[in-house]
Amino acid sequence: MARLRDRALGLGLFLLLLALWEGACRGLDLPPYLLPPPGRVARVLLSQAPELLAHGAVTLGEMVLGILLGLGAALLVGGGLFALPQAERAVLPLLVATQAAPVFALAPLLVVWFGFGMGPKVALTALVVFFPVALAFLQGLKHRDRGREDLLRLMGGGRIARFRAFHLPGALPSLMGGLKTGVCVAPIGAVLGEWCGASRGLGFLMLQANARLATDRVFAALAVLVVLGTGLYGAVDRLERRLVWWTRPEGRARWLERRERKGRE
Repeated sequence: MARLRDRALGLGLFLLLLALWEGACRGLDLPPYLLPPPGRVARVLLSQAPELLAHGAVTLGEMVLGILLGLGAALLVGGGLFALPQAERAVLPLLVATQAAPVFALAPLLVVWFGFGMGPKVALTALVVFFPVALAFLQGLKHRDRGREDLLRLMGGGRIARFRAFHLPGALPSLMGGLKTGVCVAPIGAVLGEWCGASRGLGFLMLQANARLATDRVFAALAVLVVLGTGLYGAVDRLERRLVWWTRPEGRARWLERRERKGRE
């Protein structure tokens, strides 16, 4: 009931913002090329739905591949830096320094290196996803209970066994939090890559519409992008509920209930 109430409250707030937006456009008599009202954007969404969905499918594919590539690289780098503390002290400042370079400055170079296909969009998405996931995973691995680790060592657990049984499960909450952040910024990488050179995708569609002052079409493409990003975030949140169920009250309650049931049996 609490979850349904929260969702209803969020939906009510969203509808209120749309109503204020519509009222401002009509009350101030704003030209559509400057700020189109939500009703006009909705009409574009309905009338051009096949084209928007086709371009959205391209952008979604770029985001998914970039997220998977960035996640894989983050797991390798985070795990490697945790296993080699000396390397962490040398490599981590370099990784932080790379984040000072604006992502949009790298996009033209990636287009030159990988061409106008899907490669630069996936690479750019992986770049923006990689750092928050790698840093969160590394911090999660380093945050541990020394007492439990020493007990596992005394029981004969080797380094790999301790990593699998203790460090990795303990780092999952931080890893999923970093992945949520990465999913939120993934559309930035995909759209920036499409802006620098593409013939398909929502970013390409936005550039074409903006050049024609079709602002309502730009907002329609943005709406599809928001839906895609929200859907990916929801998928990661659902995955987090399954993998790190013990961090949620309902998960712990179900575990205690199953444990009590087994005890009675």
